[in-house]
Amino acid sequence: MILKDGAACLRNLIHLFRPPSSSSLTSKLGACYFCTSHVASLQQPGKPSVFSSDDEYADLDWDNLGFSIKPADYMYTTKCSKHENFKQGQLSRYANIELSPSAAVLNYGQGVYEGTKAYRTEDGRILLFRPDLNASRMKIGAERMCMPSPSVDQFVDAVKQIALANKRWVPPPGKGTLYIRPLLIGSGPVLGLGPAPEYTFLAYASPVGNYFKEGSAPLNLYIEEECVRAAPGGAGGVKAISNYAPVLKALIRAKSRGFSDVLYLDSVNRKNVEEVSSCNIFVVKGNVISTPATNGTILEGITRRSVIEIARDYGYQVEERVIPVDELINADQVFCTGTAVVVAPVGSITYQNKRVEFKTGSRSVYQELYSTLVGIQTGVIEDKKGWTVEV
Repeated sequence: MILKDGAACLRNLIHLFRPPSSSSLTSKLGACYFCTSHVASLQQPGKPSVFSSDDEYADLDWDNLGFSIKPADYMYTTKCSKHENFKQGQLSRYANIELSPSAAVLNYGQGVYEGTKAYRTEDGRILLFRPDLNASRMKIGAERMCMPSPSVDQFVDAVKQIALANKRWVPPPGKGTLYIRPLLIGSGPVLGLGPAPEYTFLAYASPVGNYFKEGSAPLNLYIEEECVRAAPGGAGGVKAISNYAPVLKALIRAKSRGFSDVLYLDSVNRKNVEEVSSCNIFVVKGNVISTPATNGTILEGITRRSVIEIARDYGYQVEERVIPVDELINADQVFCTGTAVVVAPVGSITYQNKRVEFKTGSRSVYQELYSTLVGIQTGVIEDKKGWTVEV
């Protein structure tokens, strides 16, 4: 099936079908033969449609979402060979995928992923936040990993389709977001080290709440001196799937000691701050906000980029540069940014068995930046920057 206007068709389908508990179609079906011709290709054989009315929510405890997988109804998939371009993908029910045991992603870690979110506004609209930047970042990562990638338009269209098809999984305002995970993998079989002959681009979604178990409470970070996250010349600056499992050892060890996450130092001198396991870090001293420069070992976060712009709009002096750990320890405030964590305050950092505490609270810098960012993302604050995309 080729959906030339996936979003438009899905809007029609949402109004046409009953919730997943019903396997029959509504009487409205007869009014739209065009849409029914697409239904079969959107469903797996023998399974009912799960498109639902605009005012329906999935049956979840929205007050206790946490950050764990709760698969939404639909996923998006498309494939291409090594020397081809991706074509329009298809929506199908969320399900396991089939891979060869010799798939490049399984044997050599050839893959990149993205993370973005869909937000429900108070007036019922569904908004995406800067999905074009996720698309561009995936292209950069794919090039680094010797992979073809979907175009920016294809990527954004896929995210739109996922958000719309899974609209009932977008949490109510103030309860969370629909986390969307686009994934690009070398799915073709290889034995010797080399690029895969085939690639799969897919996207799925899950409703989420706070990333950290602390919720909105300040984080307690541990500075890791043994393990490093990335090294110059490596792939630390892109969202390669192979960047994340290596940090698990340090992360599990830190969490077992009661810390929220790990802050890594540079691999050369072990003296300069880089980033946290899953997010970027910012340091506040007076009117100056500093963050490590993205020099190839640090991921250029989209939330990071947005917060920098908002901070400058508020008159802060923002610097992207090398930050020695000694300077971090003497900061007034510290906070983290990322799609999953949004903007999170840091209450303390432990380094060489010494715990240093930082200012947090309603009048802190992070709170001002957080309120503005989330306000734009959820439609509470007018988006004068053109960052949001309505589905």
